[in-house]
Amino acid sequence: MAQMDLRVRLLGKVMGLFSVSRKSDAQVLADQRRTIGHNPAVDWLLGGLAPGVDVRNETAAGAEGRIPIRIYRPRDAAGPLPLVVLIHGGGWSLGTLDIYDGIGSTIARDAGAVVVSLAYRLAPAHRWPAAAEDCYAALCDVAERAHHWAADAGRVAVTGDSAGGNLAAVLTLMSRDRSGPAIAFQGLIYPATDLTMRSPSIEENAKAPLLSKPDMLRYRSLYLPHQEDYDEPYASPLLAPDHTGLPPALIQVAEHDPLRDDGLRYAEALRAAGVPVRVTTYVGMPHGYLAFPRLCRSAPQALAELTAELRRQLAPSGAP
Repeated sequence: MAQMDLRVRLLGKVMGLFSVSRKSDAQVLADQRRTIGHNPAVDWLLGGLAPGVDVRNETAAGAEGRIPIRIYRPRDAAGPLPLVVLIHGGGWSLGTLDIYDGIGSTIARDAGAVVVSLAYRLAPAHRWPAAAEDCYAALCDVAERAHHWAADAGRVAVTGDSAGGNLAAVLTLMSRDRSGPAIAFQGLIYPATDLTMRSPSIEENAKAPLLSKPDMLRYRSLYLPHQEDYDEPYASPLLAPDHTGLPPALIQVAEHDPLRDDGLRYAEALRAAGVPVRVTTYVGMPHGYLAFPRLCRSAPQALAELTAELRRQLAPSGAP
């Protein structure tokens, strides 16, 4: 097992002071109302907007009303581009469009794609399946309107990290089951796939930095308060009875992550169903490493792997 960098361990100590496991519902709701926005320190830490990308804010259909979306398109790119739907993490209860500007704009630039980032409704005010249904409604809407952003609705991918990886995986099931937009590829970054929490890595990394077992239990209670829902496929995509017909996947996991085996077990389930899967384990990394490109040495490599795979999987038919 690889040792974590000192700066990653220090980051974990700092982030641990704000652990969600210590917060009431009211405190989580108060955190949602605080906006970080952009400033030099935050942009240095999270990466900031990639140069050469145009950004615009719009709305899309949600399950019960419009939700905010942010569109990233590489400046001066010619012709219809692939469409990538980006779903942020944050335990289904945190996360904003601003925080994901670095990831969204880098994917747009380096994958040569139109990226649409979704601001779905958050728990605990909106519990499962609100986030999943918002993302599915938005996927259908943006696929239908892809031509407005010079994007190709025939080349659609979904991607997300952590809770966003859970929702991206759920979207592929929903779209298959409901005859929704055809999804060509799924990029799942340390996804939560089994909310019954049966993965051995949860105990192995119970005290890991950035995400601990108590954090996981608290996030689950905010989003999915009823035990009888833990094994619902649109909550726990690993537990779906059938994974056939799902799109090819890249699954990235972190060695020191309670969710590591959620990703590895999901890869096994997809492969058993005949779905092509590429899996990468980033050694020495904790959960959430992609959000901290200045501090986590594997973050740039992981994002480069994701964008390269998006380019390959979403290339126009007949392209080399």
